[in-house]
Amino acid sequence: MPLGTLDRTPPPFFRQGPSAITKLAVCTAAAVFLMAADTRFALVAPMRAALATVLLPVQRALLVPVALVTGGGGYLQGLQQAQASEAEARRALAALAEKATRADALAAENAQLRGLLALGPALVAPHQAAEVMYEARDPYSRKLVIDRGQAQGVRPGAPVIEPAGVLGQVTRVYPLSAEVTLLTDREAAIPVLNRRTRQRAAAFGGVRGPDGPMMELRFMSANADVQAGDLLETSGLDGLYPPGLPVARVATVERRVEGGFARVLLTPVAPGDGVRHVLVLEPTALQRPGGAASAPAGASAASGAASAAASGRRRP
Repeated sequence: MPLGTLDRTPPPFFRQGPSAITKLAVCTAAAVFLMAADTRFALVAPMRAALATVLLPVQRALLVPVALVTGGGGYLQGLQQAQASEAEARRALAALAEKATRADALAAENAQLRGLLALGPALVAPHQAAEVMYEARDPYSRKLVIDRGQAQGVRPGAPVIEPAGVLGQVTRVYPLSAEVTLLTDREAAIPVLNRRTRQRAAAFGGVRGPDGPMMELRFMSANADVQAGDLLETSGLDGLYPPGLPVARVATVERRVEGGFARVLLTPVAPGDGVRHVLVLEPTALQRPGGAASAPAGASAASGAASAAASGRRRP
């Protein structure tokens, strides 16, 4: 084969083109230009939106197996939790059924005993639900504003409770709202009864404790039978609060023999922070015959009743 007929051109693999550094520089410049143009003029935004729209079905299709795996595991775990919760609820229901049976028996026995003693029936305080709208703007008081007022039948002095116990009482009533003074307010006072010793006392607010607002048992003798952890409940002597509602627990007892009195600090069972829904009760004095004319008018009545209870304890 003659040498002149041979193809002397190099194969495609060995063809020389732009150098690698030149290509890198061109791509770098194009990338910088596109980033600057996209940041300045948003030139790539339509392209990005179109690309995202096109790839969305693909992304969702690829996420289906992941969702099936994670969803299946969550379903099995949720099924186990639901079965455990059902078993716990059945046990709690059985315990509640036992308590309800005993409560019915005690109620029947109580009614029989009251009939034998010729006592009137126990009072059941009417109530209505209310929602806390906001806290009072006065930084030196502990008050809440609820969304029930005179139009809904709320009266001054009405007790306000939450599931934990007594929260306070209504001190001001407006047409569509009312102001509730908490038990930890400096002007609040309430007669209480020690559930353990059945001893009456008067609890006052306005005490700053290490963990927040607290209450105090005043006019307690140094040798009074009161211990840390005692539960105090309403005595029902003020004509406002129904008896037997939890009020506070004794936190600390400082006995001062030289002064003759003990300093007893209380932790309220319903501190009032984070409360959203409450119950407004009707004052007990309004439930008795002729109670509408003699019902207390507000917080001053509770303070007077508490002071009277305290003064009764100070008499020899």
